[in-house]
Amino acid sequence: MLPELILMIGAMALLMLGIFAKRERGEMILWLSLGLLALAGVAVTYSSGTVTLFNDSFIIDAYARALKLLTLIGAGAALLMSLDYWREEGGLKFEFPILVLFATAGMMMMISANDLIALYVGLELQSLALYVVAAFKRDSARSAEAGLKYFVLGALSSGMLLYGASLIYGFTGSTQFAEIATVVQPSGVNLGLIFGLVFLMAGFAFKISAVPFHMWTPDVYEGAPTPVTAFFAAAPKLAAMALTVRVLITAFPAVTTQWQQIVVFLSIASMALGAFAAIGQTNIKRLMAYSSIGHMGFALVGLAAGSPEGVQGLIVYLAIYLAMTLGTFAVILSMRRDGRMVEDIDQLSGLSRTSPMMAFLLAMLLFSLAGIPPLAGFFAKFYVFLAAIHAGLYALAVIGVLLSVVGAYYYLRIVKIMYFDAPAERFEPMPAFLAVVLGATGAFILFYFVHPAPLVAFAGSAAKSLF
Repeated sequence: MLPELILMIGAMALLMLGIFAKRERGEMILWLSLGLLALAGVAVTYSSGTVTLFNDSFIIDAYARALKLLTLIGAGAALLMSLDYWREEGGLKFEFPILVLFATAGMMMMISANDLIALYVGLELQSLALYVVAAFKRDSARSAEAGLKYFVLGALSSGMLLYGASLIYGFTGSTQFAEIATVVQPSGVNLGLIFGLVFLMAGFAFKISAVPFHMWTPDVYEGAPTPVTAFFAAAPKLAAMALTVRVLITAFPAVTTQWQQIVVFLSIASMALGAFAAIGQTNIKRLMAYSSIGHMGFALVGLAAGSPEGVQGLIVYLAIYLAMTLGTFAVILSMRRDGRMVEDIDQLSGLSRTSPMMAFLLAMLLFSLAGIPPLAGFFAKFYVFLAAIHAGLYALAVIGVLLSVVGAYYYLRIVKIMYFDAPAERFEPMPAFLAVVLGATGAFILFYFVHPAPLVAFAGSAAKSLF
């Protein structure tokens, strides 16, 4: 538990430091928070084997380590990218990085949860911190509205999840995934247990913003401060998806055909809404919200396969999605004129002439999000569709490919605006930290096809530990 302890004890120490410091120490606390995330990452990397703690309610295995590393990278990059934004907005309040640390600790607990109670504790620790950061700009009506919407709908989803968990406990007599799996046999599936599973999955679908529980996503993405939106789009999505996979694969292997139908529905609905609803968007943060809904739909294709190959494809997909999202938000955070953020897609017009390198890297990220070869996004979709075909889910794979083509339209429209429209006024120079994140993610997306083996092997060993 060293990584979680580092984050929790470190966050509480930084909270004391922030409160008792004589003057505002926001930036110093942000750098110390980044150090804690890096330290937790090292602790995750240097652990090995499979260990269970607290009477088997907390598990550390290759799968948990892989997803924790990706979550820590997402949280660290989001914090780094926020630095210049808060400077421009009048200074960084020390509470922001501390709330991110608490949320990240909750996510790591979710990823290692091996019990319904541990799952809920991790989920609430993450959610309570996220509600606050969504409404972090207290003088902004949009930010306050985003926080309130997220809180109200999040509380509803937590209630549904808790109701589902109590039904599952009632019908199986246990909260531990391994014991639930032994009690639930294909021959003796009762209706109450299926109801519990449906409510549980409704709660998970809200956390990954899968249709029809996506309604909060566009409003919260648009209203929250942009670095908070970047954080929302990266780390919490990964943790919630990791949790969903672990619960379904380890606690309900005997009723795979039942939950597979739900996952297939969530996947198709999310891919369809992500493809069609984003077409009319003019605000780039709302467009990224619908894009993330669509991408969670594609990731669920890997889970629907219900096989080690499918989970491997899903982990690769999440890693590549993380890189694409962070890179795109690095550009969105640098869309600034006269000291103000601009969010309209049309403001990118002619970017190829005013800032050619930024336009090129954003175009590559958008092509990758659309799944165009030979970029990393193409391979991400290829792995999950291949797993679906091997599992006999031909219709799901075909629908996914068709909706991927529809979704390509709105990504290509942004490329057309950047390269063929009349140039708008030049943006302010891109801050160094954003340039580093954009350069690193752009290089990963462009050159992934040269040597994809390390990520595939990393995901493969993680997936094997679940089965």
